[in-house]
Amino acid sequence: MSPHAPPETTQPPAEAPTATQPEAAQPPENGGHAPEPGGGHAPSARQLGLALAALGVVYGDIGTSPLYAVKECFHGAHAIALTTVNIMGVLSLILWSLIIVVSIKYVVFMLRADNKGEGGVFALLSLLNAKSENTSRAGKAAFVVMAIFGAALLYGDGIITPAISVLSAMEGLGVATDAAQPFIVPATCVVLISLFMVQKHGTERIGKVFGPVMVLWFATLATLGIMSIAQTPEVLAALNPWHAVRFFLENHLHGMIVLGSVILCITGGEALYADMGHFGRSPIRLSWCAMVMPALMLNYFGQGALLLSRPELAFNPFYGLVPGALLYPMVALSTMATVIASQAMISGVYSLTQQAVQLGYCPRIRIVNTSAHTKGQIYLPGINTAMMFACLGLVLAFKSSSGLAAAYGIAVTIDMTISSLFFFFIARMLWGWPLWKALPLVCLFLVFDLSFLGSNLLKIADGGWFTLTVAALIMIAMATWRDGKAALGKQFKSMGLPFDLFLQSLVSGKPLVRISGTGVFMSVSSTGTPITLLHHYKHNKVLHEQVLLLSIGSTDTPYVPAKERLTVTNLDHGFYRVIARYGFMQTPNVPELLRQAKAHGLAVELQTTSFYLGRESLLITGPSKMMRWRKSLFAYMSRNAWNATTFFGIPPGRVVEMGTQVEL
Repeated sequence: MSPHAPPETTQPPAEAPTATQPEAAQPPENGGHAPEPGGGHAPSARQLGLALAALGVVYGDIGTSPLYAVKECFHGAHAIALTTVNIMGVLSLILWSLIIVVSIKYVVFMLRADNKGEGGVFALLSLLNAKSENTSRAGKAAFVVMAIFGAALLYGDGIITPAISVLSAMEGLGVATDAAQPFIVPATCVVLISLFMVQKHGTERIGKVFGPVMVLWFATLATLGIMSIAQTPEVLAALNPWHAVRFFLENHLHGMIVLGSVILCITGGEALYADMGHFGRSPIRLSWCAMVMPALMLNYFGQGALLLSRPELAFNPFYGLVPGALLYPMVALSTMATVIASQAMISGVYSLTQQAVQLGYCPRIRIVNTSAHTKGQIYLPGINTAMMFACLGLVLAFKSSSGLAAAYGIAVTIDMTISSLFFFFIARMLWGWPLWKALPLVCLFLVFDLSFLGSNLLKIADGGWFTLTVAALIMIAMATWRDGKAALGKQFKSMGLPFDLFLQSLVSGKPLVRISGTGVFMSVSSTGTPITLLHHYKHNKVLHEQVLLLSIGSTDTPYVPAKERLTVTNLDHGFYRVIARYGFMQTPNVPELLRQAKAHGLAVELQTTSFYLGRESLLITGPSKMMRWRKSLFAYMSRNAWNATTFFGIPPGRVVEMGTQVEL
């Protein structure tokens, strides 16, 4: 990565634009997803197609949980005795966790809390920021801290998910034959390496088969479950929540520890909300109610029925459901399903990073568009490489899905708690719900969230420390970048000059020397004079016939319509201030902006336009109140930020970089 310090520009775009890239596809008028069906109307063909696609992207993670969730309760590091009371209790806990946490919390309520059709932790933060006029400064800071911590935890989750999913699928080989046991870890590493290596080619083509493969996967889950339940139908009594209560009455603290394994059945549930912008509420709800939830419950109850009749298969009850002749095909199908689940998580990390960059919580990084036609098809080489090595390290360190299970879940439980708290503030601040209406519902959510969180905190020493360490490091980096950018902005403001004074000094002195063409000076401030303009005129004593002061900013909404994106102000004497605003899910592209400016009366030809960018050398001896080590970290991140010329899609041959030293 080239050691370029951040130019004196606004916050960078969410993904690397290209000069030839057409205007970013605009979302539908309802915010980026298919129209909601009318009351009583059958789903449209488009909604059915989106529901099919959602099976792989949205439900890949939670859909592969049967591979390891039940096994960890009865054969993991914190396993519980295989008694009828315990089996029925665990099944009841799984059922009601899926109903309360996923079906009611996420599918019914959280999907309503969208930001112009988009979901996810940053979408929630932007939504609250836009409506927080009466919120105290401490309250706003708390929102930001929760959002950054929640996003940081998802990175840890994104590292563990591919490792535990693929490893648990490969462990089916050990069920088929003991001779395969030494090859499970190497085979897992080969699959993971292959998965990360193909990312640079994009997922547009293979994404088309995600839905059909997951239909086969969920149909297989349901079929295996039904076959087992038919042999031991008494397992259906676990539908009664009393079995969950009795489980805790008999197991006390050990029951709480096992709850840390039960959480594995709902990992990936937060993807329902995070991926709302790609599919919409109705397709996600349709997929869950029509296929995912029934298939999961049938398979979990099928595993419970198997344990009631054949407890010796507790070491891997999922593959215990599979007839011996179909073990190898099932391992192949499981591997495909876990690869799809891993792909969905990798794409989610890409998207999360994209939003973090646009919102100012992450420095510019190289982002490659892998499709000229499909919005959101991106590849982040640096993130991809880091995730690959982290996943391989986890597999080689823990060597089994049981070992990884201890590290899995804590990120999900904290994120679920954060989303419940955010939901409370949205219900109160945005929807105007009275306290008596919002509080009981959120308390119900928190009973589950905090119970799961408490049980996972007991497993920190067994592997939970990994997720928390990753989250802490990423949170520190995000907070440092945000605070460093704010401190840098203050320094620029103190170094700057009001534009009125600058213009007055130009026209009151000697006649200006003007040259043909256009000069574009990018600026953080939408009111002051760009530092690059001051330095340019100080040294060259010449200006272009047309000078544009360009500022690019992000908004608290995911999309800004093209007709509302650009504001052009004539400042006289050939100077124009151009302010562009993009949503946090959009891609700023400077050449495209200049083409749009023609509608505002500006004639700009790229062949005669020069772009002036700032390149700062940061010194950590300035007056900023940031701690010295954070200043050093910010300076390091700045030096390694991705090239701004490429990032903004500016033709490299038209760029002039002007350097300056800034004390932070």
